[in-house]
Amino acid sequence: MSLAKYFEPGRLALSYELFPPKTAKGEENLYANVQQLMEFSPDFVTCTYGAGGSTQDKTLEIVSEVQRRFEVPVASHLTVVGSTVDQLREYLRRAQLAGVAYIVALRGDPPQGETEFVPTAGGLRYANELVTLIRDEFPDFGVLVAGYPETHREAPSPETDLENLKMKVDAGADVVVTQLFYDNEDYFRFRDRCLERGIEVPIVPGILPITSLPQVERIAALCGSRLPQRLVERLRERDDAAWHFEVGVEWAIEQTRGLIEVGVPGLHFYVLNQSPATLRILRELRAETIRGSSI
Repeated sequence: MSLAKYFEPGRLALSYELFPPKTAKGEENLYANVQQLMEFSPDFVTCTYGAGGSTQDKTLEIVSEVQRRFEVPVASHLTVVGSTVDQLREYLRRAQLAGVAYIVALRGDPPQGETEFVPTAGGLRYANELVTLIRDEFPDFGVLVAGYPETHREAPSPETDLENLKMKVDAGADVVVTQLFYDNEDYFRFRDRCLERGIEVPIVPGILPITSLPQVERIAALCGSRLPQRLVERLRERDDAAWHFEVGVEWAIEQTRGLIEVGVPGLHFYVLNQSPATLRILRELRAETIRGSSI
């Protein structure tokens, strides 16, 4: 299924990213939060899975249920970690049967306890190889890949990182979704460098609204993302969860508004299975034209 229809000129695509809950209560809460997020009619919803493919079955269960309940197109993440090519093919066949429309094709992080990525015997080494497999054997899937405004942690240089992204796009990726960032200038520089290298697919900013300073410090460290000093100082004015939420959401509103003003092709919210922060942001912007009509 084509992703192009979401990225027509003058239109802003909207998508959310979930992760598989570990408990029945977490799953119940996930669907309740997705129900609230449907207020803004997202174009599609994505779901990750655990390191090394540890929650693949649950990921397919979640995206199938989201599609069934909310009648929204869904995307499954897929990494090459811990899988042979035949196992990747089998997952893609199952995803097709489950009604998944899109695949977020990733190399993936090393399994927990390991510091370096080691290819599986009979598997793939790079995300561009996974994109090629999908394009050659499962052409009906739309394909999204990851981009890193502040450079992937393992890349020896920004130039090498961009070369790797170009290979993923040349292999057939439809859309690039960025890792989280908190300074729009990082996104703008990344977008411009992509264009200079001939990467012309939509570059969609990934947004993670801050709701907890300790949480976002952990996530940013894992992702290699920078927290602006001004933002950190503001968050540290009070050791209070409600304060962190308010400051984080206000920052995200201004950040999102700035992205919209320059005509980004879409917004991808890392909602962490919660709805309040993203709902506040989108409701604040409701009166502003961000998708070809007021949201």
